[in-house]
Amino acid sequence: MILSKIKQTSLLNIFLLIITFTLSAQERTRYVVNEDIHLYKIHDSVYLHLTWDTLGSFGRFSSNGIVFIKNGEALIIDTPMDNAKTEILVNFIKDSLNANVKMLLIGHYHDDCLGGLKHLQELKVESVANIRTAAKCIELGLPKPSVTFDKSLELNFNGEKIVCDYFGGGHTPDNITIWIPSRNILFGGCLVKSLDSKNLGNIADAVISDWAETVSKLKESYQSALIVVPGHGRIGGPELLTHTIELATAAKNKEN
Repeated sequence: MILSKIKQTSLLNIFLLIITFTLSAQERTRYVVNEDIHLYKIHDSVYLHLTWDTLGSFGRFSSNGIVFIKNGEALIIDTPMDNAKTEILVNFIKDSLNANVKMLLIGHYHDDCLGGLKHLQELKVESVANIRTAAKCIELGLPKPSVTFDKSLELNFNGEKIVCDYFGGGHTPDNITIWIPSRNILFGGCLVKSLDSKNLGNIADAVISDWAETVSKLKESYQSALIVVPGHGRIGGPELLTHTIELATAAKNKEN
């Protein structure tokens, strides 16, 4: 039993070393598109797109998304918050990364996920979202995604398996996660908080009663995740899921 625990600890240390190396690589491999848009290479053919915006009481803040390139085509997870920044990002991907954007995966209905959907629709880019997101888009008069799913959707992106899941409400009632198994990358979006987060952040549309349970299901489903990407803040590993569960549990207890 003791030896088993030692082996588990050693494996955990190896995983943490991998994450540390990955984060260091993120700092070294950076593309500065302009002062508001940066890209970081976090794995082979996978980039974190980080965009900055300024909003009222929130001040200046950054949002995370993913660009995954395969065979000269790009899949984007979440757009920048507006069409103008999305156009700049798409042009950079084409001109500097030699790829045409073919698909968008939308994390939830807020602007930091689909603010640039209109521009991508003009380019005939296929967009994928949960049925709950599509319903909110109709309700709010927003551009509607072209493909929807309920609980889970497995996509084939140029030979790469991509899995979209809806585990339940959290940051919003419609938030989904995206799994890239070949890279052990889990995009949690705004459902998942960075380690720097001291609370759940924007909870205007949150389902606080379900948040911890939703992330617990996510954590159980993707135990092999090595890189976890939150909607805002620094990327990390599975510890982000544990941290989010703790924050969500504390928030739920405070409500009761």
